Amino acid sequence: MSTVPRMAVLLAAALAGSPLLTYAQTYPTKPIRAIVPFSAGSGTDVLTRVVGAKMAESWGQQVVVDNRPGASGIIAAEAAAKAVPDGYTLFFTSNTTQAANPSLFGKLPYDPVKDFVPVASLATAANLLVVNPSLGIASVKELIQLAKAQPGKLSFAHGSSLSRINGEMFKSMAGIDIVGVPYKSNPQGVTDLIAGHVSMMFTDTITSLPHVKAGKLKALGIGSGKRSALLPDIPTVAEAGVPGYELTGWLAVFAPAGTPDAVVAKLNGEINRILALPEIQGRLAQQGLEAQTGTPAQLGALVRSDIPKWAKVIKEAGIKPE
Repeated sequence: MSTVPRMAVLLAAALAGSPLLTYAQTYPTKPIRAIVPFSAGSGTDVLTRVVGAKMAESWGQQVVVDNRPGASGIIAAEAAAKAVPDGYTLFFTSNTTQAANPSLFGKLPYDPVKDFVPVASLATAANLLVVNPSLGIASVKELIQLAKAQPGKLSFAHGSSLSRINGEMFKSMAGIDIVGVPYKSNPQGVTDLIAGHVSMMFTDTITSLPHVKAGKLKALGIGSGKRSALLPDIPTVAEAGVPGYELTGWLAVFAPAGTPDAVVAKLNGEINRILALPEIQGRLAQQGLEAQTGTPAQLGALVRSDIPKWAKVIKEAGIKPE
């Protein structure tokens, strides 16, 4: 037997008795906690529950959703970063906590790169620009005209970094004076928008679409570079009057730094399997989301490349760190 094959056999034999490999093979043996930085009903929350239900169905262990909204996801991110790295605490989040927050806040109680290990990508998403019908406008151009006629009078709600940056970019690129109003999560902002307490909002499709269909909100545009197959009649914001406007986000799963590689690999394989199911892809499409699979390494590379990308967007939008 040559040296290399013999070493491979010996290594395989050693790994077969490895506690970490045995741990990964039997994982999970108890419920998994899924921390979500936004409230129930948000796009991230709904996607977490869809994927979590399939994981529970496959593995026979419950996935318990732990919603911790507020502070642009910082509360949830800190809790996830400090959790025991045993694979039983996962962080279902978005670019808000992992890419945008480092430039939105002067100091964070967590490091999106050092304190987490990437597990799996979930989906990409764009925000809808919706207004209260009482404004009496039917297009992005009319919204801009109204804002210019009443500087400082119109307000926009935001319950995530993507929502906030969409609004600030719109304000900057359209050359208008509108006031941002923060919320713990997008659903709360939508509630106040329907009540007429704020004028407009960029929010995830799943949160706003039912209200658009019910006539309680009016959709004027979508922040992505192309129209949504779910709403083909709604133009992009760029098409509707703000040339060059484009901003999309993503959702993904992370675990506390130190989580065993074998467990991460098992989670990645299971989540990718779930996202490939036609029924899941269909459900995501109905929510304005596009499933996105990949390896932990690819997700890690996305985070590292997106942090400077979002820093540039935030700077150009005129947002100063808090």
